[in-house]
Amino acid sequence: MHNFAVIFDMDGVLIDSNPYHKTAIEAFLEKHHFKFTEEELKQKVWGRMNREWLRAVFGEEMSVAEINQHGEDKELIYRQLFAKDIKEVKGLTSFLEKLSASQIPCAVGTSAPRSNVDFTFEHLPIAHFFAVVLDESHVNLGKPNPEIYLKVADNLGFPPQKCIVIEDSLAGTASGKAAGAKVIGITTTHSPAELRATTDLIIDDFTNLSIDDLVRLTN
Repeated sequence: MHNFAVIFDMDGVLIDSNPYHKTAIEAFLEKHHFKFTEEELKQKVWGRMNREWLRAVFGEEMSVAEINQHGEDKELIYRQLFAKDIKEVKGLTSFLEKLSASQIPCAVGTSAPRSNVDFTFEHLPIAHFFAVVLDESHVNLGKPNPEIYLKVADNLGFPPQKCIVIEDSLAGTASGKAAGAKVIGITTTHSPAELRATTDLIIDDFTNLSIDDLVRLTN
């Protein structure tokens, strides 16, 4: 019996969705006469909750209603773009099956809104693998703050030190580290060099990730 749990981010980890989020954000920003560079997207948007990056763009005085409306406008663009192409990150289902067979609890901790979580699980039949799924509505502070991973660990009944977080964004890997978890970085969004400082292991996808790799991280 393994005494650890695995927590997955969603965008860029379960699904390689960030290119579609990028296109959706660029279309949304262009509609509102803003333009971000690639570096600004990396530093200000990826891994952040809508309410954080929207305030960074439109100003801190935005109301909750305005944030919710703008956020859902952007997410609708994303879902329309991605619906025809959505697929899991290579090797994911096989890896989840290995975790299930080994009775290793799994969860999702994402900065995405519930509408996108539902969209993902409607297209990929993997929801049953996760004992806990927390989204942006469950936290007050977005990544790199550790709140999301601390709450997921608590819901799973594991100390964060007995959790392995799998993340693609710099904000996400920093969040996992700040929570006290071991962190696996997946290179769907950042290069190995960018991920190295805040990860314990780096993978390109799930095809070669083994249970033994996880055991070594937690020992």
